[in-house]
Amino acid sequence: MEQEAEKEDAVEPLQNLEAWLRSWYYGETEAAQRFRFTLLGFDILTIGFFLATSMMQPQPWMRLIGYGVAVVLSLDYIARLIIANRAWRAALRIVSMADLIVIVSLVAPIIIENLAFMRVLRMLRLLRSYHLLKELRKEALWFRRNEDLIESAINLFVFLFVTAAVVYVVEVGRNEGIRTYIDALYFTVATLTTTGFGDITLEGAWGRFLSVLIMVFGVALFLRLVQTIFRPGKVNYPCPNCGLSKHDPDAVHCKHCGEVLKIPTLGYVD
Repeated sequence: MEQEAEKEDAVEPLQNLEAWLRSWYYGETEAAQRFRFTLLGFDILTIGFFLATSMMQPQPWMRLIGYGVAVVLSLDYIARLIIANRAWRAALRIVSMADLIVIVSLVAPIIIENLAFMRVLRMLRLLRSYHLLKELRKEALWFRRNEDLIESAINLFVFLFVTAAVVYVVEVGRNEGIRTYIDALYFTVATLTTTGFGDITLEGAWGRFLSVLIMVFGVALFLRLVQTIFRPGKVNYPCPNCGLSKHDPDAVHCKHCGEVLKIPTLGYVD
């Protein structure tokens, strides 16, 4: 009996901590909403910070800010595991794994030098953009109305900068044409858009193979992402019968139930 009582006493603080964290992360109070918006703002700032510093030479103040960001990210990471229904499943999510890699890349300079690939690994923080979109979709009507456009822009943004990060990691120190992240970004954009200025080329067999992959993705994916931004493939119009919300812009009937649709269009004026 005493052992069971001791176990209950040990578990109770953890349960209280979990309930307290849930009230902040999932609560509907005004304070909880401000807390979540603060986290969203922090995510946006860290993404901007990593993008900016990847294009600059390392400075002591960057390292200090990085340590501070690592502390906040670690606390947030631990808190999300505590409140998760299944911690192991939450830890295996892509966003969680990306955050863990970013945390390691931030504290690594304590042991080893701040290598180039460590700085570029922080680009994985861009994957947090999808979490931001999910949260803002719940909180802001404007994001719900423009969800497809914003998601396409985020896909393009993440794809572009992560691809540039891969080019930078592979070629920096080996290719005289790529000395900074800006050089890698310039090469990536020129290749993805099939412009091909030719002033920067990737060297060696692996460099050429990477160039081929980028060109293939440029034709198959990059152009498609740009197209979806300027010409969204679907429109949001709930079917009055079955509720299907996404339809082709010129749809007359619902593909799910056949109900006649009256999607507002600009029409044609003679």
